[in-house]
Amino acid sequence: MIWCGCPHQLKNMSIRGLKKKQPKTFKVRIITVDAEMEFSCEMKWKGKDLFDLVCRALGLRETWFFGLQYTIKGMCTWLKMDKKVLDQEIPKEDPISFHFLAKFYPEKVEEELLQEITQHLFFLQVKKQILDEEIYCSPEATVLLASYAVQAKYGDYDPNFHEPGFLAHDELLPKRVLRQYQLTAEMWEEKITAWYAEHRGIARDEAEMNYLKIAQDLEMYGVNYFPIAQNKNHTDLLLGVDAKGIHIYSINNRFSPNKSFEWSSIRNISCSEKELTIKPLDKKAEVFKFFSSQLKVNKLIFQLCIGNHDLFMRRRKVDSIEIQQMKAQAREEKARKKMENQRLAREKQLREEAERAKEELERRLFQLEDEARQANEALLRSQEAAELLAEKAQIAEEEAKLLAQNAAEAEQERQRLEITALKSKEEKRLMEQKMREAELIAVKLVKESDRRAKEAEHLKQDLHEAREAERKAKQKLLDITRLNYPHMAKYPQYSPGDSRDANFDKGSTKLDLKDIDLKRLSFEIERERLDYLEKSRKFEDRLKELKSEIHALKLEEKQAGLYSHWNEVLGSLDRSLGSAPSWMKTGDSLDVNPQRPFPAYLLNTASSWPCTNKIQHTVPVEKSSPQANSLAANSVGTGTRKQIIKVQQHDSDVIYI
Repeated sequence: MIWCGCPHQLKNMSIRGLKKKQPKTFKVRIITVDAEMEFSCEMKWKGKDLFDLVCRALGLRETWFFGLQYTIKGMCTWLKMDKKVLDQEIPKEDPISFHFLAKFYPEKVEEELLQEITQHLFFLQVKKQILDEEIYCSPEATVLLASYAVQAKYGDYDPNFHEPGFLAHDELLPKRVLRQYQLTAEMWEEKITAWYAEHRGIARDEAEMNYLKIAQDLEMYGVNYFPIAQNKNHTDLLLGVDAKGIHIYSINNRFSPNKSFEWSSIRNISCSEKELTIKPLDKKAEVFKFFSSQLKVNKLIFQLCIGNHDLFMRRRKVDSIEIQQMKAQAREEKARKKMENQRLAREKQLREEAERAKEELERRLFQLEDEARQANEALLRSQEAAELLAEKAQIAEEEAKLLAQNAAEAEQERQRLEITALKSKEEKRLMEQKMREAELIAVKLVKESDRRAKEAEHLKQDLHEAREAERKAKQKLLDITRLNYPHMAKYPQYSPGDSRDANFDKGSTKLDLKDIDLKRLSFEIERERLDYLEKSRKFEDRLKELKSEIHALKLEEKQAGLYSHWNEVLGSLDRSLGSAPSWMKTGDSLDVNPQRPFPAYLLNTASSWPCTNKIQHTVPVEKSSPQANSLAANSVGTGTRKQIIKVQQHDSDVIYI
């Protein structure tokens, strides 16, 4: 049969056929732990169809551990495999979001997790649960787990590449641990890096497996908790479902169960509305009943119990052909990876050795270049040193000539110094002779000074005897006066200027002491003083000459050690001059001037005469005598002892001393 018609009709019919063949679809977003995927699903697809599509996309064959989870009305629920996706109570979104997560956990991860992708997905999910504090882990274990996570992400530790701060953007520890210990991020990184450095040579899948082996021993690993109550009114317990069985916990303790039902000891589990019943295998044992808050919670608990129990029974049966093939492939893959890792390790070792050899060659090359550079520099320095030595040789030759000339001059100077030394010795001998003469003169002056001092003492003694004689004569005169003139006893004092006193003086008895003795005494003293002054002046002139000669030879005699000796000689001369009596040194010590009249303040020293309370010595002299005017001698004697001689003139022509 042949269809006949226009081309336009044929085109419309083909479009209608295509529209009928295209099924209706809806969009789905699948969120794994580390990625997101979007799929277009047919309206008639069941949950298993979507789940198989995701597993094929991931390359996952161990599908019995996983499921698609969604959240509805604040409750997490798993997508049912035997019902259509759209017939289930899923969120009305576009696209619809599902989380691809592990629904059931293996008892022993090393034996049950065969594929690398399965192992990686479990590693990521358990790590997230530990960081979100859904699984409790001690601080020490968290640091160790973090080091395995870093090894799985970054590979072997390289201090040149992994510098401080490379973990700053990685979340590796739970916030609870960070709050518990007051440590900085740098200190935590240092602790993690210390463990991380010890994992050198561990591959990524091996590091993830070590992480899971540590995590599976934690109390909260793989447990799904649900609030339950033993009666309908109170929620005071927690029910936990895991790969080993069902556990009952107190509300505040999720680590140690109060009661446990292993899958091998459970005979039956039944669910009716909000009540769930666990019947033990032992019929004599008590049946455990509990209530949940919602029917959905009871159904979810029932699904988890069925799935974990099926896996429990499956582990204890003979593996299926598919599982055996997967295990064989896993063993082959592990062997291949092991060989690959060994090959990579050898290549890495060889590469490291080659790099070390290269570094050694580069170091050796650099060392040789450095040695060559140093040799060139040494050669240049040697050339410069040779030029410098040539210049120094020329300078040395010139210096040798100059030294020869200086030597000749030095020889001439030496001869001149020898002649000068001979002259100096002669001058030294003359100076020593002069010094001895000066010392003799000084000794003579000292002796003369002592002699003059003794003469002065004798003069003082004579003066004292004259005063004593005058005192006795005066006393005798007073006694005679009282005997001859008894009426004068009524008048003990008279004025020296009274006429009666003048008449009395003319009639009194005078002491027989001649004026020639006083003049003789004065002239002898004056003559001795003038002689001593003349000798002193001559000695001082001679001493000045010696000093000038000594000072002229000081510089030449310093080296001969005579400088201090001259100073001692000069000091001895000064001391000998200073030991002379003070009245012999200057012309002001003894003032005897016969032509100078008596001063006015000496003419009236006594208010009356005779005077009984004063001692006076009288010396009779003639009026025409030049000694009648003035005679005063001060500072007669030696040392600090002084005698003052006062000469007074009265109208009675008597001189009072």
